Amino acid sequence: MKLNNRNTSMEDKRIYARFDEKNIRIYQAYNNRIAEEAVRLGTFGSSFKKDRMTWIKPSFLWMMYRSGWGTKDNQERILAIDISREGFDVILGNAVLSAYNQKIYKSYEIWKERLSRSEVRCQWDPDRDIYGRSIGRRVIQLGINGSIVAKYTNDWIVKISDITTDVINWRDEINNKKFDSKVLPLENEYPINEKLKKILGMI
Repeated sequence: MKLNNRNTSMEDKRIYARFDEKNIRIYQAYNNRIAEEAVRLGTFGSSFKKDRMTWIKPSFLWMMYRSGWGTKDNQERILAIDISREGFDVILGNAVLSAYNQKIYKSYEIWKERLSRSEVRCQWDPDRDIYGRSIGRRVIQLGINGSIVAKYTNDWIVKISDITTDVINWRDEINNKKFDSKVLPLENEYPINEKLKKILGMI
């Protein structure tokens, strides 16, 4: 993954992603049945459980770390999903941190109550390189459920691309010491206003 404006502080929390003026790319990994249906329909179908929380990840290498480069059970197919930035910003604006932060919430009880009602969970985890090693900064993943999932599948998805073949080829090249990092997605820092930064625990 190639990053612009990279900061190596472990507490550095920024969103790096592939995006343009209208859309942003996120990644998800599924089994063959869900993935094939999603690619065919251009959104998620009946095999996708809309009543469960689903996690979206803007960072390609974090998706690779979580899926074992497409080797983990039920994560064999890697989908690159372009969604509207408008929808993505709605997701961010409705997020509650998955862990209590006293700088963001007035009390543990207030955080717990908001978490119980929230349809979006925000989690910051150590970002990784192509070998799964921590690179010394945080990366975001967002868990969505309820009406947010409905809007995600019905309104916000612009395009679904199956990139599994690329992932397999890159995995083999890494294992054979022939990988060229230049082929990885270029991910830039996603612009976040001060209000969203506070919601996401970035300040």
